[in-house]
Amino acid sequence: MRRARVTQLAFAEVDGVPALQVTVEAPGRETTTVRLEGARARVEAPAAPNGVRDARLPLLVERWGAAGLALPSGAYRLTLGGAVATSRLVVDAALPPRFTHPLFHAQLRAVGGGLELTVSAPLADDERGRTAQRRLERAYRRERPQPENAVFLESFYGQSASCNPAGIAEVLRRSRPEVTRYWSVVDGSVAIPDGDRRLIEGSREWWRVRGSARVLVVNDWLRKRYRKRPHQHVLQTWHGTMLKRLALDRVSPGLRTRLAVRRESGRWDALLAQNAYSAKVFRSAYAFTRGTWDEGYPRNDRLAMGADTERIRAAVGIPAGARVVLYAPTWRDDRTEMVDYLDLTSFAQSLGPDHVLLVRGHSRTLRYGRDLEAERLVDVTGYPDVSDLLQLADVLVTDYSSVMFDFASTGRPVIFFTPDLAHYSSDLRGFYFDLLAEAPGPVVRTREELLDAIADIEVTRERYRQQASRWRERFTPLDDGHAGERVVQRMVDAGWL
Repeated sequence: MRRARVTQLAFAEVDGVPALQVTVEAPGRETTTVRLEGARARVEAPAAPNGVRDARLPLLVERWGAAGLALPSGAYRLTLGGAVATSRLVVDAALPPRFTHPLFHAQLRAVGGGLELTVSAPLADDERGRTAQRRLERAYRRERPQPENAVFLESFYGQSASCNPAGIAEVLRRSRPEVTRYWSVVDGSVAIPDGDRRLIEGSREWWRVRGSARVLVVNDWLRKRYRKRPHQHVLQTWHGTMLKRLALDRVSPGLRTRLAVRRESGRWDALLAQNAYSAKVFRSAYAFTRGTWDEGYPRNDRLAMGADTERIRAAVGIPAGARVVLYAPTWRDDRTEMVDYLDLTSFAQSLGPDHVLLVRGHSRTLRYGRDLEAERLVDVTGYPDVSDLLQLADVLVTDYSSVMFDFASTGRPVIFFTPDLAHYSSDLRGFYFDLLAEAPGPVVRTREELLDAIADIEVTRERYRQQASRWRERFTPLDDGHAGERVVQRMVDAGWL
């Protein structure tokens, strides 16, 4: 069979929607779709019934119920779908110049016997690249910006507008609408709430707001380029109660680590803790001598008050009546991709036709690997807010992730799947307490044990009722639906805004 040929290529914008227009000649090939396929997203268009395939592939998409977003930055291979899919294409068409849009930039290139579209953040030419960023950073450090009654928000290094910063922003939206809310995001694929403003990381405006906003609310490190101004305050919300050891509490942290930790924690004016246990750990792990704000987690306010479950189920694609098992392992220090000790695609089938398996990799694995695809399995690693997923879950399966603490407030069962418990606890991180002794659900090591625990979940729930109650009392007494209100009030009382 002759290879298909790409004979025309063009970027176009019709009714405000940008697209890649492709003409493919594929004589003798049964082609059903033309698609752009990436690691975490794809777009496709139906193929024409003859040998010439004219396709218009949209470059703004809906992601998890949010419309009009860019594709996540990365490479997308042009692929013909059908009985035999192929990305091996002869490119006879002239490649159009780079396409620029307020949410993304796109560039086509012929590579590896086919065609690849590279999507990147919408940075101007004088903002793109190391030289430009060094120049912008130097200007940022020299400037004396005018204070702005604004909050700079960042979650998971700009990969989503979620977690505790989102819970705080929601309260600000209601109670302090005059305060501008800026979200630092990596690119135009990240949805932000209506009324808030998107800041593309590295843009000139991003650098400006980083220096002018009165308050910065982040859930991870600010990284080395931040320089605090006299008018600024930083609230470090962090992103979970901890089982595994952090920062200075890890075994034999090196000199560079110790210096970096102390430099970073020195930038924080306040550190939010979900509970008294976390507050104690933070003071040790980050040598944090200023007071912690022990107010509970704003990210769990929706979980406590009840989210719009039907809307979330529709966005994720869960059939009505299906029982939801959420598998959410943490990341590993010795690998970049999500762990899979279960063969997840076949494990989803083993759960039975009345179940759906949601697979949620840690935020640090988002940039690595590809979304899993299988019947009755939905890879939700890219879903913006884990609190929504916890609201959906009938059963949580995790290992050492902090979601074990957040999920407790639902009263629903949790199972700990820990095939590498000895290696993780001894060689990789170490624990603050004995999980086997205190876990509010069964700790299992094998696939068969996990399937049995899920099948017998009601018996399991009753067996661990007392331990689950003690767990909630210790770790989630403040997750009452009003944590965000308390945090914002403390910011106001302290004169930050």
